[in-house]
Amino acid sequence: MNKPLRIALTKGRLEKDTVGLLEKIGYDCTSIREKGRKLILPVPDGNLEVVLAKANDVITYVEHGVCDMGVVGKDTIQEMEGKFYELVDLGFGRCRFALATKKGQSFYGGYNVKTLATKYPNITRKHFESKGMDVDIIKIEGSVELAPLLELADGIVDIVETGTTLKENGLEIIEDNICPISARLIVNTVSMKMRQSEIENFVSLVEKNL
Repeated sequence: MNKPLRIALTKGRLEKDTVGLLEKIGYDCTSIREKGRKLILPVPDGNLEVVLAKANDVITYVEHGVCDMGVVGKDTIQEMEGKFYELVDLGFGRCRFALATKKGQSFYGGYNVKTLATKYPNITRKHFESKGMDVDIIKIEGSVELAPLLELADGIVDIVETGTTLKENGLEIIEDNICPISARLIVNTVSMKMRQSEIENFVSLVEKNL
């Protein structure tokens, strides 16, 4: 048997959804469900080895070839812009990027350059460039909702699922179709050449069980 295909999973919700998909395919994922503190876990009946990592690191591991495949959100893919193949939209982990401001505050209109706070400067910049708008972008690592409340920014661009957090902080969505997000299966470019049949077989099983 060839060495296992190594797949990096984004820790948390995407990890759980991917494990559910692997189990739907028929793989025994006991080692992942009972992982303890381990970060590299075997799935012997699938000839897989699962690596648990943060989203940005999933892309780094796949891009550099230490993992053959990865499961990561489209948001991270667009923000990091790595070199790999994006093969399958897995359909779970759905959410969207939205522009939000303080309630009742206008954003579009006027000639002043607007300031936006976000964890995703690349996605934000591209979106407003596509509108022909020049914006100042401030990168925030924590709760971006604070930026308009502290008058650091005119608005925020962030991932939204329900919008509850925004409402509780006096913010409202004024544009919510910036970019739809879901989990994607990505593959290392060299692995796709060297282990094409194995990867294609795996992808086929994934697609049949979505």
